[in-house]
Order: sequence, then structure tokens, then C-alpha cells
Amino acid sequence: MRFGYGTAVVLLAVLAGGCSKPRTDAVERDRGVSGVATLAATEHGLIDILDPLDGALFPLEIAPPTFRWQDKNPACDTWRVEVRLQDARPMQFLSGSQQWTPTAESWQSIKRQSRQTDAVVTILGASLAAPDAVLSRGSVSIRTSIDEVGAPIFYREVVLPFREAVKDPSRIRWRFGEISSNEQPPVVLEKLPVCGNCHSFSADGAVLGMDVDYANDRGSYAITPVDKEMILDDEKVITWNDYKREDGEPTFGLLSQVSPDGRYVVSTVKDRSVFVATEDLEFSQLFFPVKGILAVYDRKTKAFRSLPGADDPAFVQSNPSWSPDGKYLVFARSKAYRLKHVRDDAPALLTAKQCQEFLEGGKTFLFDLYRVPFSGGEGGTAEPLAGASGNGMSNYFPKYSPDGKWIVFCRAKSFMLLQPDSELYILPSQGGEARRLECNTPRMNSWHSWSPNGRWLVFSSQAFSPYTQLFLTHIDQQGASSVPVLLSRFTSPDRAANIPEFVNTRSGAIEGIVVNFLDDYNFFRAASAFLNNGRDTASAAPLLRKALELNPDHIRSRLELAAILTEEGKFEEARAHINHVLAIEPDQIDALHGLAVILAKEGKPEEAADQCRRALEISPDSPVAHLNLGQTLLETGRLDEAVEHLAEALRLRPDDAMTNYYWGTVLHRRAKPLEAATYYRRAVELDSEFIPAMLAIATLCIANAQADPAQIDEALALAKKASDRTSNNDLQVLRVLAAVYAVNGQIDEAADTARRARDIARVVGDQDSVARIQRMLNLYEEIQAESRK
Repeated sequence: MRFGYGTAVVLLAVLAGGCSKPRTDAVERDRGVSGVATLAATEHGLIDILDPLDGALFPLEIAPPTFRWQDKNPACDTWRVEVRLQDARPMQFLSGSQQWTPTAESWQSIKRQSRQTDAVVTILGASLAAPDAVLSRGSVSIRTSIDEVGAPIFYREVVLPFREAVKDPSRIRWRFGEISSNEQPPVVLEKLPVCGNCHSFSADGAVLGMDVDYANDRGSYAITPVDKEMILDDEKVITWNDYKREDGEPTFGLLSQVSPDGRYVVSTVKDRSVFVATEDLEFSQLFFPVKGILAVYDRKTKAFRSLPGADDPAFVQSNPSWSPDGKYLVFARSKAYRLKHVRDDAPALLTAKQCQEFLEGGKTFLFDLYRVPFSGGEGGTAEPLAGASGNGMSNYFPKYSPDGKWIVFCRAKSFMLLQPDSELYILPSQGGEARRLECNTPRMNSWHSWSPNGRWLVFSSQAFSPYTQLFLTHIDQQGASSVPVLLSRFTSPDRAANIPEFVNTRSGAIEGIVVNFLDDYNFFRAASAFLNNGRDTASAAPLLRKALELNPDHIRSRLELAAILTEEGKFEEARAHINHVLAIEPDQIDALHGLAVILAKEGKPEEAADQCRRALEISPDSPVAHLNLGQTLLETGRLDEAVEHLAEALRLRPDDAMTNYYWGTVLHRRAKPLEAATYYRRAVELDSEFIPAMLAIATLCIANAQADPAQIDEALALAKKASDRTSNNDLQVLRVLAAVYAVNGQIDEAADTARRARDIARVVGDQDSVARIQRMLNLYEEIQAESRK
């Protein structure tokens, strides 16, 4: 039985599915069977087909894609998909939503018939209320390549913004799978509590290398034969810090690459990099090296050496890529740069504060591509690669084609990695004219890899989402690329897919990667990341307990866990951890400080001061010991004695935020508000997240509001920031914010904030605070009542 288009649309309203079996006969509606004239194409409403793009070329083995479109006619609620092929009757499908996925049978038929000619896919929109009227139309042409991809893809998924991945590396996972699968590639590595970064494979897919953090060494690198079940253990880990360890310079060793034959690995060592995680969801990381040389590790001799021609300390040399025969390396190079106020002994990864000239100062940093002979590690003269150097742009991430004919690289206005304007260019491997690839999307194109047969390129882009997705493009013999094809099944909705790499092996060659080198310090470092980024104690505590399971005598884990327990009011358990530490090291100063904090919270200030004095006897020049004793004395009202120790703490450590805050408190209590404000502001400059100093400044601004009303703007900004940083859940912060609102005349906001503070005080059982806040709230409510009269 055959149905006209209107009848089929009515049936679709009954059916629950988004797909139907294809019809290969002509459409009666378009032939005017119902007696209603068909609208001309120019009179139809516009349908934007989002994916695939017009001119898309699909690999021979790819699984059915999902066609997605946007219908600008709000009256449309059902759509017909028509696939027309040369010399064949059109195939027709119905969808009740603005997407459609062909069945495996239909897709095979479409691919088979579109190898020599285009298939034209037309989307026609209609309404169930008037099914015979075509209200909108859009179409694209697609084609199937005779070339297979021929290899699975290994790639990483990262949560965003990137600072969340830094806080909890265990949420990063790696997948491995074929484009021919109807399922998302399976996860082969996950729940790694330390950072894992760039990975690479040998040309035959037999060797895997991966950057990992191991045993408190960020220069660690794992190298292992590829197998279905791989175990990364101590024997498979090297460290780039072993290259000239005696000179004391730190190495992070990112962007390492395994040689085509699997014998060598090359990386940047003695490096320093801008490595900043930001709040921005779309581009939440800024990374590029400003210092470093290339070094090579020989797996056969187990020796490290620098690579002559790419080891000049006057330049930063990074991001190396091997030619397929292993005879050359292409790398990104720029003049080495020393940031302002960064000491020579600073860590390899620079902080946001150290990088302000790049983040806010507008300074750019450009890379050129250079080529150097490898010569078995002997190196040679590095020469700029024509077409990818000296062009006023930043050039990076070079990748040779498997036949050695081409290099595809990234180009952006500045920097490296996650640049919104990053685009893919191709040029002859010897250098020459660089051409922009047709596959580039409007936003961020990077992290690319050639298929082993040299016919396809996989890359990441943010074309459709702030979460990077994987795309394919075909590269022909002349180096021309096709429009990008989205690998929709490869992407999770809550992860960014990046660092994709084709692996020259069979499907299922990797089923699982097990990490067997994690020790107590790995878990401690993972916990520290949570504590140093927003002090997420709920996530840190289980990791600290895991560290103590592996090593009951791990002192730092016990002390950090004791601090968390103290914050939670679990004093006895906290004291037990501290006593364990003191049993191992009776003079452990931090343990004495922790015990002093517990005693102070238990209302035993004299005993707390005794512990601080004991710590000071052990280490008379300890700024922390002076600070803690001064703080304890200050909080017990012994101002003159406190001043002596706080002044010494400030002398010993003038750039410490907490020390400046407490010296400001001394000045405040001595009725010197202007001087106090100077030190409070200094504390916030040193630590932009230091909430007590924010509140202290806001309080001073309130007191001075009558003389200088403009100060209320600063007070309000600081109080709001403090409230945001504490998830609007801190009693003291809310009390100050309510007061600022009130002084600023925002009585409704003041009352709402006071109510929240009162409710929190009730929950924690702080009846004194409940009474004080209620008196504030009564005043605000009286003012509200007066304003309504």
C-alpha cells in the first residue's frame, strides 16, 4: 500500500520513532496528487542543515551519521527526508524531530550508490495540522569516498572548565574505537588520580607513550608495548628530570613524541610554560612554553641526550614531530622569554599571577616551525620551514603525512593550544606555500592526526559546542581537504574530546590500561589539587585516607586530614592523626600548630599558646611559628605580646597574605584604620581569594561610608566576591554582605541576606549569632515597612 505525503505525516503522529522505512517511489504530494499546487523552492521557509555540511565526503566504513537541522518555520512539527541518487528512485524517510539517523541497511545503500556521484539529501518541513503543505525546505549534497580510514582512534575526554580536570584528574578518561561502530568507543583508561596528558604511538601501533605524574615527578613518562590489557607500572616509567638532573632545573616534559620505529622519545626539557586554567568554559586553558630545549631518550641504551640544533637555551624549542622515516624532526621555536617577577628557580608551570602580561597585558607570543636532522640523535642545523615561519603568526602542532609528502600544522594569531582562531594549514614537507584546509570550522581547529593510509585527518574543533568534538576530513593527492564530517558518536555531552590519534592496529587491540604505579604521594597530590583550588575538602578527604591506607606514616596526608577534621569540628579524630605524627616526629612543627588550632577551638587558649611556644623553641626563625603564636595571643586579647610575634612574622615573610592580614588586624585594633586597610589590601593582592581580608576591607569601607560614599562600591564588590567564593553559605560573609547592602540602601537585599545568615546560624546551633542577626533583620524589616507607607 502506498501513502501520500499527508497521510504519512498523520501516521507519523501515531508512531513514536524518529525514523521510518524508506520509500523508493516518487512523492504524490510533490506531483500534486492532493490537488494543491507545490510551492516553488524559493517560496519555502529555510531549513539550515547543521550536519552534515554540504559537500561532505564520508569514509567507506563510517557508521550512519545523524542528520541535524534547524527549521526556521515554527509551524513545522514533522519532516520528510528525501535522498536522491543519480538514476535511482528517491529514498524517503519521516522524522518527528529535527534530526534523523539512517538505519544501517539504508545507510549502506546510500553509501554504495554515492561512491561515484553525489547524493542529494533534502529536508521538507510540514505541519500535522496541514500535512499536504510543504512549509520549509533545505538540502545538502554528500558523497562516499572509495578510501577507508582503516584504523581506530585513541583519544582523551576532559571535563570543562579545565580547572575542574586539574582539581580531579580521575574524571579524565581515554577511549579507543572504530568509526564503523554504532556505539561510542569504549573507555580504556579512567579514574587516574594523577594528571595524564599527551600520548603518542609508534608508526606500527606497537608502542604507546604517555605523559603521567608519578611519584611526585611531573616529568614522568610511561612507555609500554601495546596490548589488549596494558599495565603501567614502575618498570615502564621514565622521567625527563633524569636529563642533567644535577643542574637542579625542573622539567615538566609535555608534548613528548614516540619515534616511528618506537626506539626513541623526544620531548621538551628544562622547560617553563604558561599553564593557566581559567573560568571560561569554551577556552578554559592557556598553555604555551616560554623556555625549553629538545631532548631524546633512547629506549635501547636507556640514555638521555639533548638534540643538537634544537637545544639552544636562547630559544624555546617544543612541540616536536617525527618525519615518517625518522630522519627529521619539525618543531615549534621562538625566542626564550623571561616573565617579569619570575625567579630562575620558579616551578616549571607558571601561575596566573605570574602571567598577567599575557592574560591582561596584551602581550603576544609567536612560534615558527623549524626542521632539524635527527641523525641517530646527533642532530644538525635547524632551519626555518618556509611557509610556516616568519609569517607574523604563531605556527605549531606540525604533523607529517605517512608518506612524508605533507605537513599539516596549526596557525593562530598568538600562543599555542586552545586558541579560538586556530586553523589547520598544509604545506609540502620540505617547505613551500601553506594553504588553508577546507575542513576548518569557524572556531578552534587543532589536535590533528593522519590515518595510516594518509587519506584522512582527524582533528578537534568547537564548531558546534564549547566541548571540543572530533571531525574527519579527506586529504587528496594534491593536499586538498574535504569539508569536515563530525564523529558524533565519539563525543560525550559533558566532556571535551581532544588529542585524537589514529593507531595503526586492529579494532579491539586495546581493551584496558591499568595503572599500577600509584603510591601514597600520588593520592596526596590529587587531594592537594582539591585543597588548592577552592578548598574542596569533601573530595580531598577520601584521597588522603587512601594515601594513609598505602602508607600509614605519610605525614603530610595525616596533617591535611587533621586540618579538614578540625574544620568539621571532629577534634578527637583530628587529634589522633596529629598524635600519630608526633609519635614519629616529636618536633614536627606543623603538627604542633595543628594541635594549637584544636586547643584554641576547644576554648583552651593558654594550652594553644603553649604549643605555639614549643614550636617556636624548635624553630626560632619560623615565620609560621611566630604567626601562629601572634594570632593566638591576638585572639585572646593579649595585644602587646601578639604585636611582638606578628611583627617578626611580617619581617621574616613580608609577602605572605595571612601575615599581612593579621598585621592589619593589629593596626585596626590600635585605631589606625587607614594603615590597617593598606595591609588588608596587600593581603588580597597576594592572595585574591583571601576572604577574611576581603571582609575586613568591606567592614572598614562601611565605617567610612559617610565620609566617602564611593567606598561602598568596593565594599559591595568584595563582599559579593567573598559570598560567591563560599557558595553563599558562610555565616560571617553573609552578615557582612547584609550590612553592606543596608548601608548602600538596598534594604530588600539586606533583609534577604540576613534571613539566609540567620537560617544557617540556626542549622549549626549558633544561638548567639541567631539573636544578633535577628536584631539586624528586625531593623531592616522596620525600614521596609516604613518605605511601603
